[in-house]
Amino acid sequence: MRSTADLRSRAEAMVLKKRAQEPDEPSSLTQDEAKRSIHELQVHQVELRMQNEELSRVQAELEVARAHYFDLYHLAPVGYCILSREGLILEANLTAVNMLDLALSTLIRKPIFKFILKEDQDIYYLHQKQLYGTNRSTTCELRMVKKDGTPFWVQLTSAPPDLAQAMGREPVCRVVMSDITERKAVQEENARLLAQLRQSSSDPKKH
Repeated sequence: MRSTADLRSRAEAMVLKKRAQEPDEPSSLTQDEAKRSIHELQVHQVELRMQNEELSRVQAELEVARAHYFDLYHLAPVGYCILSREGLILEANLTAVNMLDLALSTLIRKPIFKFILKEDQDIYYLHQKQLYGTNRSTTCELRMVKKDGTPFWVQLTSAPPDLAQAMGREPVCRVVMSDITERKAVQEENARLLAQLRQSSSDPKKH
């Protein structure tokens, strides 16, 4: 955004240019003082208009940036969460909310393990331990639970919290949640067919 001095200088130039195009009036001391006052008022008026135009431009740019952020963050094809060291959900995008079929208010400040299938919670604890122990990005696959209790497979990729610590903030980790339910279903079906094939080939009655 332009400085006040810069706006003042531009406004002054605009007023002087306009005055140069106007016919001169008979000069007197009183008239000179009046002209200076009018000049100052005109400069101030132009300066205020330019400031308003500049503020409107900056506001429009902020609105565009906010819209881009919304698209990139909230409408991403994967879920994004920010977790505290204790596993509390501090922030989540709309994709993560929709994955769990819950309202955002029911996620914030809740432990993530609350939304992980009980049988797979040990996987998450090991994942978290590895993340903070090695300070490297880690990935795991486990089942989470929707609002109605339906389990679904996700791949969790967690980034280490060193950046937040360097900024003097609460250590947090950034988590990407990818729904891999369909991929898991294909893998299970392929494994079932392979097992049937092996059983068939080892059964002497079918030869």
